[in-house]
Amino acid sequence: MSEAAAALDTHAEGFHDELEPSLTPGNSGKLGMWVFLAGDAMTFGAGIAAYGALRWYNVNWPDPADWLGITLTAIMTFILICSSLTMVEALSSAQHGNQKRMQLFLGLTVIGGIVFLGCQASEWHHLIWGEGLSIKTSLFSATFFILTGFHGCHVFGGVVYLSTLLINSIGKEATAHEAKLLEVAGLYWHFVDLVWILIFTFVYLI
Repeated sequence: MSEAAAALDTHAEGFHDELEPSLTPGNSGKLGMWVFLAGDAMTFGAGIAAYGALRWYNVNWPDPADWLGITLTAIMTFILICSSLTMVEALSSAQHGNQKRMQLFLGLTVIGGIVFLGCQASEWHHLIWGEGLSIKTSLFSATFFILTGFHGCHVFGGVVYLSTLLINSIGKEATAHEAKLLEVAGLYWHFVDLVWILIFTFVYLI
C-alpha cells in the first residue's frame, strides 16, 4: 500500500471517530433509555387501549368499584408520586456533589417502590384468595391482572435498578458520571410513575 493510500485510510478513520459521538450527544445511556421507553410506552398504550375497547363493547363489564379498593390504590398512587419527588431530589443532590443527601433520597425512592409493591401484593392476595378473582374469571380480571402485573414487574425492576446504584455509591465520592447514571435511572422511574397514573385513572377511577 502506498504512503498516500495509508494516509488517506488513517484520515478517513479519524474522520469517522470524530463523527461517531455526534450520534449520541451528551449521554449515550440517556438516548438508549429514551428508545427503550418509547417501545415500552407502545406496549403499555396497547394494553390500556385493549382494556378500553373490551370494556366499551362488553355490556356485562362489572363496575370496578365493586371489586377494587380505591382507597388503597389512592395511597399506592400517592406513594409512587412521592417517590418521583425523592428521585428528583436524589438527582439534584448528585449533580451538586452531595453524596450523602443523594443516598438518603435514593434510599427513600427505593423504599417507596418496595411499599408500593407490598400494597399491590396485598391487593392481589385479597382479590385472588378473598374475592375469588383470577385471570381466568373474566375479561375484566384478565386485563386487570395483566396491566397491573406488567406494571408491577416494571416497579420491581426499578427497585433493583436503583438499589444497585445506591449500593455502588457507598464509600465513594460523588462524580459527574454517577449523576449521569442517576439521570438515566430517573427517566425510567418517572416513566413508571406516569404509567401508573394512567392505569389508576382508566382502570380504577373511570
